[in-house]
Amino acid sequence: MVVPYKHEPFTDFSVETNKQKLLDALKEVEEGYGKEYPLIIGGERIMTEDKIKVVNPANKDEVLGYVSKANKELADKAIAVANETFEKKWRKSDPVFRADILFRAAAIVRRRKAEFTAHIIKEAGKPWKEADADIAEGIDFLEYYGRQMLRIKDGVEVESRPIENNRFDYIPLGVGLVISPWNFLFAIMTGTTVAAMVTGNTVLLKPASATPIIAYKLMEVLEEAGMPAGVVNYIPGPGSEVGDHLVDHPKTRFVSFTGSRDVGTRIFERAAVVHEGQKWLKRTIIEMGGKDTIVVDKEADLELAAQSIVQSAFGFSGQKCSACSRAVIHEDVYDQVKDRVVELTNELTVGNTSDPSNIYMGPVIDQAAYDKIMSYIQIGKEEGELLAGGTGDDTTGWFVQPTVFGNVDPKARIMQEEIFGPVVALSKGKDFDELIDIANNTEYGLTGAVITNNREHLEQAREDFMVGNLYFNRGCTAAIVGYQPFGGFNMSGTDSKAGGPDYLIQHMQGKTTSEQF
Repeated sequence: MVVPYKHEPFTDFSVETNKQKLLDALKEVEEGYGKEYPLIIGGERIMTEDKIKVVNPANKDEVLGYVSKANKELADKAIAVANETFEKKWRKSDPVFRADILFRAAAIVRRRKAEFTAHIIKEAGKPWKEADADIAEGIDFLEYYGRQMLRIKDGVEVESRPIENNRFDYIPLGVGLVISPWNFLFAIMTGTTVAAMVTGNTVLLKPASATPIIAYKLMEVLEEAGMPAGVVNYIPGPGSEVGDHLVDHPKTRFVSFTGSRDVGTRIFERAAVVHEGQKWLKRTIIEMGGKDTIVVDKEADLELAAQSIVQSAFGFSGQKCSACSRAVIHEDVYDQVKDRVVELTNELTVGNTSDPSNIYMGPVIDQAAYDKIMSYIQIGKEEGELLAGGTGDDTTGWFVQPTVFGNVDPKARIMQEEIFGPVVALSKGKDFDELIDIANNTEYGLTGAVITNNREHLEQAREDFMVGNLYFNRGCTAAIVGYQPFGGFNMSGTDSKAGGPDYLIQHMQGKTTSEQF
């Protein structure tokens, strides 16, 4: 019997032994710098001449490793292997067997938690607590999806008449392409991969080019946990070559993508095309961006409001689709909240997250991200009042100071467009109706929060604030698997609700069988 699900606890780094364990793990990661990593196709390790150079975004001179890069030919090999594995073996495998692989994988990662945390501190520049939470969330996905598979493995009861026996079962789809992001480089990559795998599908895993090493580490874990060769195939490579080719391929049955709106909508459009030799309509599970708002009512705990805005805006340097990039504040309390947000922002430090004293903000992921964020800061200086930050430094790593703009028009670009960095814009409204109207005035609908002690306003927001994840009297980030299923409306994606009770079903199809007596 599997014990009831409970989310993985976070590590307390104020405990000296925990702190020292992670410091030791960081040293071990540094000792492995420069290593070369192969592709994995059907269990075979394949080295290629063309490599992805993986660097520490906090220190561009630190090269973590060189990851082999797939091309169209290798992508075709991977899909052939995945298709054969699906047809001959995996689609008929016992769901309990598949779930047990996830449970063992969770135990392996739990034992290696410090090592994995150290890797993503180096690979993505995550602060210690954010990195630890990323690994914990990956463990949660393994544990939760394993249990969900056990719950749905026998289908759903339907009605039968005396003359018949009716059954409704879920069966797998086929070969799935998983394109995972760099920001939650372990958690989302793990969740999207194992959700596809545990439901009986085979997988082509194409991790983000900025962070492919931790995905290789997951492959090692799944193999150790007993996953047969060919079930998950590791094929990092450029989206323009490998990604597009596999999205278009007639043997690709579904695409699971997490990333930007532009790439997500492009995948959605390409996947809708029926190619020669294709006998299905491809399914897409797409999670894109957000322009997430914290609404502050006049009847609010103003200290809680300011803390929530700062924590949600600047955790992991704002590189979350759920990050607070705008706050809409009742005009009666706007100045008080604004002033406290600025005070809290000015207390933050930015630096190399290998140093435990930099507990909050590290670098942004790469030069392209840095340049984009700095260009939006320039736009913000024209659209609002610069209250804090506004500077960056890309000499050693890619560092951007936490930036606050005030008195911004609700329709300004920095209030409408996803920046994906440590920039928050403050606007005001005259009453609660206007606050909610402003909160809803973007094309996105991922997360939001309302800070108020007015119960009627909370219930109004529950009905009228159109986001997939709405939080009351807390920040708008940090959903927990199994507790707050995650996904958004509108241009935030297909609202697939990762970590929720119906997520796995999106990787399967229902089959009715009816026997008449």
